[in-house]
Amino acid sequence: MCHNLPGRPKVLMYLTECLMIYLFFFFRMGNFSSSTTGSLSSTSYIQYVQEVVSQNCVVIFSKTTCPYCKMAKNVFNEIGATYKIIEIDEHNDGKRLQEALAQITGARTVPRVFVNGKCIGGGSDTKQLHQQGKLVPLIEQCAPCCVASGSEGSGSRQFQSAQ
Repeated sequence: MCHNLPGRPKVLMYLTECLMIYLFFFFRMGNFSSSTTGSLSSTSYIQYVQEVVSQNCVVIFSKTTCPYCKMAKNVFNEIGATYKIIEIDEHNDGKRLQEALAQITGARTVPRVFVNGKCIGGGSDTKQLHQQGKLVPLIEQCAPCCVASGSEGSGSRQFQSAQ
């Protein structure tokens, strides 16, 4: 998941993300609930979130219309960091993904921003960490593949250390 895909149309990125989620759950998780709706278990959603977070330096679970989500994305765009974006309002299982995030982080609000595998909070927290000069060092600790070539996502620029 550590490759940069600049210039891909938004629709294609959305379809790719949907396919990735489907394949992840179908082949890897194999943990379907027995409900009549055929939905996946909450454990599967938690595992999916953990998998995405572990494979990407920066991940933002977002909603397209949320101003705090835009705030967080803008911070990473300002510093030139690439990030993996999951727009949960564009997924059929967005509510379940948000419930999984609540179980993992203790908060249901978006954005939920992860850097180097740890939740750093939401939009205001991300902006504050950047203003305090603490965000760039967190990104610099990421796995080299994710810093050097960037993660899939809306942030298309490569991260350059300010050193």
